[in-house]
Amino acid sequence: MATFAFTDADSYVLNCSTLLTELPVMERAQAAKDAGFGQVEFWWPFDGNPRPTSAEVDGFIASLESAGVELKGLNFWAGNMAGGDRGMVSIPGAEADFAANVEIVVEIGRRTGCRAFNALYGLRVDGADPEEQDRIAAANLELAANAVAAIGGTVLVEPVSGAEAYPLKRAADAAEVVDRVRARGVDNIAMLADFFHMSINGDDVAAVIEADAAKFGHIQIADAAGRGAPGTGELPLQDWINRSYELGYTGAIALEYKQDRETAFEWLAN
Repeated sequence: MATFAFTDADSYVLNCSTLLTELPVMERAQAAKDAGFGQVEFWWPFDGNPRPTSAEVDGFIASLESAGVELKGLNFWAGNMAGGDRGMVSIPGAEADFAANVEIVVEIGRRTGCRAFNALYGLRVDGADPEEQDRIAAANLELAANAVAAIGGTVLVEPVSGAEAYPLKRAADAAEVVDRVRARGVDNIAMLADFFHMSINGDDVAAVIEADAAKFGHIQIADAAGRGAPGTGELPLQDWINRSYELGYTGAIALEYKQDRETAFEWLAN
């Protein structure tokens, strides 16, 4: 079991879509606060609906304000995650819904102060031309980045494990997409370095950190194997975090692991 230099909960951003899942979404911000966290992030919190009502958006923001937590990260609409979708950025035919979703994301960012927005790329679609999917993705990412630029936001692109048809598996895959969009004149787009996904997919995480830490837009962690809390697996998470900061990373560390509510935060008390 790997060692980890534990600190207080408020040093981290708590992902309320992988943790506290025993509770309804609108109760998780308060539960995070009760557990000692003042910063949270969410996947898209509206059950796969790209166009929630104003009342639904108001309710989500009210849950954050009532709890007194800061929203530090939010995913764009990613389709039906429970049904296997992993983003809509590259999906043919989803452009109008994605564009409408971007407008809502910007509104949430403006009202909450959130400035980091994760755009899951989407799976390869049977019968679709991968090059056409990549063209769609570049256009959607450019649109999203230009929209969140108005509030000082950054679009994040993430390598993901566990979905064979997801084309961005390693850090280099995500970096290539970031570079492709930057070539279109966009500068507020960066890689989300999820150390768990990168490790599971075979990246040399330490080497990626050495090369690119200063360019990371966000870091998420979970231990491996198992995607549990820090210290439940074998990854040298503390070393990777420390080195990222030494090399110029200036962002937060988000906890995106999966564990039951009763034991999820025991590691912070050790």
